[in-house]
Amino acid sequence: MKILVINAGSSSLKYQLIDMDGEMMVAKGNCERIGIDGKFTHKTQDGRTVVREVSMPDHTAAFEQVKNALTEGEGKVVDSLSEVSAIGHRIVQGGSKFDRSVLVTPQVIEDIAGYAALAPLHNKAHVQGINAAIAAFGPDVPQVVVFDTAFHQTMPPIAYLWGLPYEYYEKYGIRRYGFHGTSHRYVTARCLELLGKKTGEPSRIITCHLGNGSSLAAVKDGRVIDTTMGLTPLDGFMMGTRSGAVDPSAVTFLMEKEHLSPSQMDELLNKKSGMLGISGISSDDRDVAAAVEQGNERAKLAWNMRTYQITKYIGGPKKNIWFIAALGGLDAIVFTAGIGENQEHLRSELLHNLEYLGVQVDEEKNLVHGVEREITTPDSTVRGFVIPTNEELVIARDTKALVEQM
Repeated sequence: MKILVINAGSSSLKYQLIDMDGEMMVAKGNCERIGIDGKFTHKTQDGRTVVREVSMPDHTAAFEQVKNALTEGEGKVVDSLSEVSAIGHRIVQGGSKFDRSVLVTPQVIEDIAGYAALAPLHNKAHVQGINAAIAAFGPDVPQVVVFDTAFHQTMPPIAYLWGLPYEYYEKYGIRRYGFHGTSHRYVTARCLELLGKKTGEPSRIITCHLGNGSSLAAVKDGRVIDTTMGLTPLDGFMMGTRSGAVDPSAVTFLMEKEHLSPSQMDELLNKKSGMLGISGISSDDRDVAAAVEQGNERAKLAWNMRTYQITKYIGGPKKNIWFIAALGGLDAIVFTAGIGENQEHLRSELLHNLEYLGVQVDEEKNLVHGVEREITTPDSTVRGFVIPTNEELVIARDTKALVEQM
């Protein structure tokens, strides 16, 4: 069975074709700048690459490029589209309704569109992607949606509600939803395997998805009990361009002093803050790290602020034991995503900050980029792992499972 995994953005469409017999990637690619000037990239597992500038006025046109690349020319990997058994879609926001992946129906599409107010840049694009896939592959090819928020739906109300009047939760769904759930789910499952545990058996894990957008999840017995992101992916600790948690009064103060509209304030918090805003250099972790090495004080401040904030959420030595206290202790910590898998200096600093728990880093093992490895010593009281995430495989597995139940 071959599954086509889709991640549709407002002006992009990323895809990956996975052969589920061996869970191997067959081809992957990206349709960029949809509705603008258009760039299409297609890569096969055996190293062939197709790159072309092409007009893609909408997602339907983008799917035509995907279809053609899969079945024709230099990047051909299947003889016909009939070899694609099903399509799985990544969906950012599933609200409180979706706590698991589901088959696409007209009602499901309507529900996803209904949550667009909570993720306007994402859910509208997801609906466009689903409709374009139906147009391109026909209504008989099963489609499945996998929600970033679903894995976090096991959080209790004490974790997902804020101290706002309860009526706004009832009226608008104002609550903590959490994001990167598909990634947190994948690395949690793998970590449980490494610990010799199953979901439901006693375990206390903190998963750290660290990239340009970042979040932590506190996972007890295989189920999320808390996470750092909130109503949107803005909450938590500072990221590439996102501020992370800020005193709400600072927001209204700035809006008044700088005469900012809600949309301008949103742009400031989401696109001009974080590592970029503090360092004044870049949102890219590599650029900031290089500037730190060169002695740039603001880059150093940005780096240290982020490290401190992540440590605080995990459970810092100065009694700010947030997630560790919520879990009642800690058995393992996992690092994943672009920065988590590749930035050994950040991992080392974070684990050294947990030495008060008896954590001991193996600095030699920690010199790892993008491959799975345990990075703590045998006598460390908490086990530390680098586990590369694979969100596409999670989507493909869920899609296969639901299609086989039809």
